[in-house]
Amino acid sequence: GFGVKTMMEKAKNLAEEMDADIYVVGAANAGKSTLVNYLLDENNPMRKEGFKGKKRAGNANKWKGSVTTSPLPGTTLKFIRIELGKGRALFDTPGLLVPGCLTERLTPEELKIVVPKKRVEPITFRVASGKCVLVGGLAKVELIGDSKPFLFTFFVANDIKLHPTDSERADEFTSKHVGKILTPPLEPGQERLEEIGEFEYHEIDVKGEGWKQAAADITLRGLGWVAVTGAGVAKVRIGVPKGIGITVRPPLMPFDVWEATAKYTGGRAVRKSTKSRSGKRRKGVGRS
Repeated sequence: GFGVKTMMEKAKNLAEEMDADIYVVGAANAGKSTLVNYLLDENNPMRKEGFKGKKRAGNANKWKGSVTTSPLPGTTLKFIRIELGKGRALFDTPGLLVPGCLTERLTPEELKIVVPKKRVEPITFRVASGKCVLVGGLAKVELIGDSKPFLFTFFVANDIKLHPTDSERADEFTSKHVGKILTPPLEPGQERLEEIGEFEYHEIDVKGEGWKQAAADITLRGLGWVAVTGAGVAKVRIGVPKGIGITVRPPLMPFDVWEATAKYTGGRAVRKSTKSRSGKRRKGVGRS
């Protein structure tokens, strides 16, 4: 929720200046309806008092006035008007289908894994040349050439299985374990891989900014992103199903790398525990 109140105040001021309403527009499953529900809570605390019980993913929409949220694209089927007062309204809009988005190729059960249901816990791996990290069976992120080791921080849904391995063994491991310990996709894993599409590869050079902050994010459209941290030039090779979009941008969260560093125990990648905003210790997040 950092910056949301400021953003909303700026939007209201701009709406006043332009004598217009506010529209929340974006790709399907980008979190538009979740943002709208947050704004409703902030603008009307009585909504929370109207629902007796703890707010959980399964009952979040029982809160009076909430907008329905779901991992399935197209849940918001029409414009939903929310009164803001002073003659202004906010509209939640149907999600836009973005070409090259991985979510369009997944089943409803696979979407439940890929679309985050709670705060994402980023996890960082130290990756040397000739090594890679498998993002379920949906992507492969590897360091190639004469690059020195770099840190790759993955911002993906917590239920996606991340697996570091040798690049030479990656295809064999995927073929053997996809749909089982390597998900998504789900069973029948190999058949689903063929349906989703054969991999194509993109090579990207990232100039490191040192070890204190990430130099760039590599986005995997519909899946998440990878922040790249280190010194020198990282030659990164990304494998995704053919047609899935890959982009490079300035890092969105450049300083999260050290809070998310993981150790690999051979079967599990374990995120070291850190303090949450409440001051309590977070438990390590395991990724098979």
